[in-house]
Amino acid sequence: MTDIEQFRIDIPQSDLDDLTDRLARTHWPSALPGAEWSRGVPVAYLKDLAEYWRDGYDWRASEKQLNEFPQYITEIDGQRVHFLHVRSPEPDAIPLIMTHSWPNSIAEFLNVLGPLTDPRAHGLDPSRAFHVVAPSLPGFGFSPFPEPADDRPWDIARVARTWATLMSRLGYERYGAHGNDAGALVTPQLAVHAPEHVIGSHITSGLGVPMGDPADFEGLTEQDQAELTGLMERFAGGSGYAPYLTNRPQTLSYGFLDSPVAQLAYLVERFKEFDGWPEGAAPAEPIDRDLLLTNATLYWLTGTGATSLWPYYEGAAAMPIDQTVVPTGVSHGGPSVLRKIASRKNDIVRWADHESPSHMVAMAVPDHVVTELREFFGNLRK
Repeated sequence: MTDIEQFRIDIPQSDLDDLTDRLARTHWPSALPGAEWSRGVPVAYLKDLAEYWRDGYDWRASEKQLNEFPQYITEIDGQRVHFLHVRSPEPDAIPLIMTHSWPNSIAEFLNVLGPLTDPRAHGLDPSRAFHVVAPSLPGFGFSPFPEPADDRPWDIARVARTWATLMSRLGYERYGAHGNDAGALVTPQLAVHAPEHVIGSHITSGLGVPMGDPADFEGLTEQDQAELTGLMERFAGGSGYAPYLTNRPQTLSYGFLDSPVAQLAYLVERFKEFDGWPEGAAPAEPIDRDLLLTNATLYWLTGTGATSLWPYYEGAAAMPIDQTVVPTGVSHGGPSVLRKIASRKNDIVRWADHESPSHMVAMAVPDHVVTELREFFGNLRK
């Protein structure tokens, strides 16, 4: 099947009423004394967020915002694929496929779509514009798995092949690719799968992190070693969620599909943990609360909080692959030692060490992402 059908989000009111009712009937646990964030999401924090979700957050406003962007559905390799396809008014715009992170959704890109596709309307140079394709990963949002699910794993390589088919189906022969987190795994894999079509691979962080290969440490100076040690110390510890998900994702699914607060707590903890907050404390929320809840509501309303865990079971608990078949750009890439390590196995033509208060960079500092994409792909075109 190669049909592409228009899609519009229209959630039944009964589903929203059910969400409100479940939030009102939450059974709240006792709070550990003095634990703050070091033993999980604090009860007071989550109560406040859940109360706002129930009484203050407006899904219909978010639904309207999402529906301002053209959306479509197609079937590839037996999988329903939902995607935004926002064409630029600029005739020489670069096609760009953007892959969202985990645990996130297409909501991740809401604040960058306008400046990327219509820079003239945002006071930017119109010569660096994009036609953006932003799919929902299989098992996420409006790309749910069929029931029963396909026995073949939806690993990163299969997603990359699917994205290549999608771009071909849309008529794009040459295009750029960008991704964050899970998307940063898909993006270089897509480059390797379709180097004759991908003009450049751009990701936010992930390259150059040593994964046990002794060669990664060869030739490093004392300053390099100190930078690397500091980075590892910052992200040491954590909840240990990754080993659990690679073995037992089904167990968490029951709570996620029955309790919106259980799902919300998990999503919030991942956002905070990925930000590298220190033991016992967490910074002020770097992401707009409504945007955070739009992501959580998408998970709840589509029933994909559980299936979004499957990439870890399918081997996604890793770092982006190295590749030299197309140029690589990295934003929010971390200290220079990571670039030194990554450059040994990647053709890195741009590396920016911007600071972001969140691992969900496009949500927290969308202007950074817009600038980096325009610079990286604009320079490739020269």
